[in-house]
Amino acid sequence: MNPLIELKNMTYSAQQKTILDIPSFKIYDGEILGMMGPNGAGKSTLLKVLSFLEKQSSGEIVYRGRTIRSGQVPLDLRRRFSVALQKSLLLDGTVFQNIALGLKLRKVSKAMIKEKVTHWLELFGISHLAKKNALYLSGGEAQRVNLARAMIVEPEILFLDEPFSALDFPTKIRLMEDFKRILEDTRTTAVFVSHDLMEIHYLTNRLAIIVNGQVKQSGPTTFVLEHPNTSTQSFLNEWKKFFPALTDNSFRQEKFLKL
Repeated sequence: MNPLIELKNMTYSAQQKTILDIPSFKIYDGEILGMMGPNGAGKSTLLKVLSFLEKQSSGEIVYRGRTIRSGQVPLDLRRRFSVALQKSLLLDGTVFQNIALGLKLRKVSKAMIKEKVTHWLELFGISHLAKKNALYLSGGEAQRVNLARAMIVEPEILFLDEPFSALDFPTKIRLMEDFKRILEDTRTTAVFVSHDLMEIHYLTNRLAIIVNGQVKQSGPTTFVLEHPNTSTQSFLNEWKKFFPALTDNSFRQEKFLKL
């Protein structure tokens, strides 16, 4: 299978310090890739490099076989990606206007914008909020709007940086359940950074563990959790102390949803 994105001998440095050093890394079409690691490991920086929000210091980023030069990312390629962050960063306007923003920038017709926004409002269960000012939403509502705004442009890859971390547990569970269904139904490729092993276990089908700016292990999520290598054992064992069921074969998603 050909990768959607491939990194080759990629490094990223800042203030004379090497933050990332990744000889090879691939993202495949249709997968939901989780990235996890200790604080300061470089996860968010890697996500920014992959999404062209930051320029790599050296090496290549190859997108569908096409080498993209650092700092020379064409607009048509940028528009194939969407990013959703921990903070929703909604604009002062209605929920409808916020979700429609990406389509408006792409000069989509008003009739098509109305049709698509209505569709995504329904998918995320927020149709009743369409006319509400986005600045006055609850945390869970705001994140639903944020994700709908990212998804409405039908990205080839969706990049997510801890979008659920600020939510209370019941709100997080409900949103994750809806979001997982949407990702699976749309077959959207997603790259998901999280500090929470429960989120990773529930949402992703492949996992990369980042330690000291390097990808120390990657593979199917369940396999990585059950068979950590010597470079990732220390990090994952800290999680196993509190959530042993997450690395047990008997664990099922429905149990997670009932926690």
